[in-house]
Amino acid sequence: MQSTRRDLPQLFSDARRWFDEGLLAALEAAGATPVSPTQVQLFAVLDGDGTTVSELARRMGVTRQTAHQAVHGLVAAGLLEQAPDPASARRRLIRRTGEGERVHHQARTILDRLEEQLAERISREAVDALRAALEAEWGRPPSPSP
Repeated sequence: MQSTRRDLPQLFSDARRWFDEGLLAALEAAGATPVSPTQVQLFAVLDGDGTTVSELARRMGVTRQTAHQAVHGLVAAGLLEQAPDPASARRRLIRRTGEGERVHHQARTILDRLEEQLAERISREAVDALRAALEAEWGRPPSPSP
């Protein structure tokens, strides 16, 4: 008989989707510029002072091309801009525009509300325990055994 127990990566993916869908629906209801889940993820890993496309791709776990496409969509929407990197003449930093900062702040407020809604559904203790487990130092992934 097959087990119906789902593994942790599947559960993490479902939890991520729950937050992403709630965030995107709330942003749409507020009249914000429509963005994709990939663009939401890009915003989440972007440093305040700017980040290179290569670093964004690494943090997101996607190709540079995928990160570049997400950046270009957000630049076209007026939420991001490209600026010279003072540390390297060859690189450009991606950073939020004033409107991008406003939307980022709005998204943070929505995510806080979603977390509170989750706490109402599964309990504050469960959310706090989940947060503590995810914030704990897990170390590097184990190496395969010979």
